[in-house]
Amino acid sequence: MAYRTRTRDDHLRSDGTPKRILALDGGGLRGMLSLGILLRIESTLRERHGGGADFRLSHYFDLIAGTSTGAIIAAALAKGMSVEAILAEYRQLGRDVFRKSLLRQGALRAKYDEDKLIAGLQRVYGADTTLGDASLQTGLLVMTKRLDSGSPWPISNNPRGKYFATRPSGAIGNGAYPLWQVVRASTAAPAFFDPEHIAIAAGVEGEFVDGGVSPFNNPALQAVMYATLDGYRIGWPSGADRLMVVSVGTGTADPRVQRSSLAALHAINSLKALMDDCATLQETLLQWMSASPQARTIDRELGDLRHDLIGGRALLSYLRYNVDLSRDEVHKLDPALDDELIAHLSEMDAPENMETLFHLGGLVADREVQSDDFPAVFDLLPA
Repeated sequence: MAYRTRTRDDHLRSDGTPKRILALDGGGLRGMLSLGILLRIESTLRERHGGGADFRLSHYFDLIAGTSTGAIIAAALAKGMSVEAILAEYRQLGRDVFRKSLLRQGALRAKYDEDKLIAGLQRVYGADTTLGDASLQTGLLVMTKRLDSGSPWPISNNPRGKYFATRPSGAIGNGAYPLWQVVRASTAAPAFFDPEHIAIAAGVEGEFVDGGVSPFNNPALQAVMYATLDGYRIGWPSGADRLMVVSVGTGTADPRVQRSSLAALHAINSLKALMDDCATLQETLLQWMSASPQARTIDRELGDLRHDLIGGRALLSYLRYNVDLSRDEVHKLDPALDDELIAHLSEMDAPENMETLFHLGGLVADREVQSDDFPAVFDLLPA
């Protein structure tokens, strides 16, 4: 290899070297769009580091964070899988899990049976692989929501974390949690899947739902806090040449195709709108904190915040890649796509959309992902 490979502990260590975070949004099967972008990021970084076929994103990124479908991809990347290999597994998972059934309709049952999801996750990660397993090659952060306590739970494989190790009191450490179960908890979207119960102490189970039911469907800001706040015990320094965040979305849903006068659907759409507001706030804060070569316009009043940094200096380098799924923006990427098809791309559980979403992710990556986006200070050290 043309670069130095590192262990999980090397990646997570606060050793004065520049650190890199990859953050992957939730969004159901729209994760295919993320994979289209990640394929280009992987090939770009591979070429920067000698072009070897054995290059993996787990070699480059020191912490990979994911929420919901982003957690599925993040865990696979942390295990050293290539994006191509994840694509094959993701396609299979999408076809197996998101099958509509007349037997699972109505308000009292989850829309989908989690058995096929569990089987797929165990196939990819291994049924006995824990969060602390040595097969994880880099740092991993999975965003979940503990429903019975009402608190967001960022769960990590950081061996210095306060709750990583099992304690004499009987509390089970995060490192002992089955990896598939942690990811399954992060994907337990209300109405789509039943909650996941994880044993957190002798005789005690926590009830977990999708991490997107928190402010962190986009886990980038949580990942920055996890890496830098003293309580999380990683302790990386900040600065535009010390910390880089690459954030990958699953597409911004078009709110115009979600409107309904029905009270129940109106309530659901209001919750989705709140999640969208959280996502916008996350991006605003991250751009306010960072140096970014492709900062987007937040709104007509704020602009892109490029010259309005907190404290007058950038706390990190920041890249955000995503696709606006509104008709006009999608047509800019591919004018040939049918308007009726575009109107359904915002759905999170439509396997028939997977290849179109992957196609759009590739198109936006071709347009936006450039080698110069990644500052040379963050290149891997030579072997």
